[in-house]
Amino acid sequence: MTAVADRTWTGPSAAERLALLRRTRSIAIVGASNNPSRASFFVATYLLASSPFDVYFVNPRATEILGRPVYPSLEALPVVPDLVDVFRRHDDLPSVLDETLAVGAKALWLQLGSWHEDVARRGEAAGLTVVMDRCVKIEHARFHGGLHLAGFNTGVISSRRSL
Repeated sequence: MTAVADRTWTGPSAAERLALLRRTRSIAIVGASNNPSRASFFVATYLLASSPFDVYFVNPRATEILGRPVYPSLEALPVVPDLVDVFRRHDDLPSVLDETLAVGAKALWLQLGSWHEDVARRGEAAGLTVVMDRCVKIEHARFHGGLHLAGFNTGVISSRRSL
């Protein structure tokens, strides 16, 4: 991973990330895991329970996660996902970008800790919206009033205006 000081790519603003999430209907989680201690499992659990998205899991070594089928590749999905959320190693990111472009997804989201400027630049040049080093779960919860210190939706109803 590139050191923070070496980062030159600038990602979408908060307003642009909100707009991306608002226009997203389906999310494919590449690198989804059925291990409850993995971040991808926690994000999947949140998205299924607290978001309007149709969620698909991609992992060639799994068959079922959270009672849902798992697909070996983006190409094997029954739909073209709007957003591809990636939980993969740094060296795998270029091939995930290639697969994302090949299926015609509109956005590539690299989770917390993932930063690959070449992938971001190539993705944007091909027309993708690219987000790096951010968590879909955290961003969705932040924009929809569900972010709590523990990272869970508190269920509190507030008079504060929603974005």
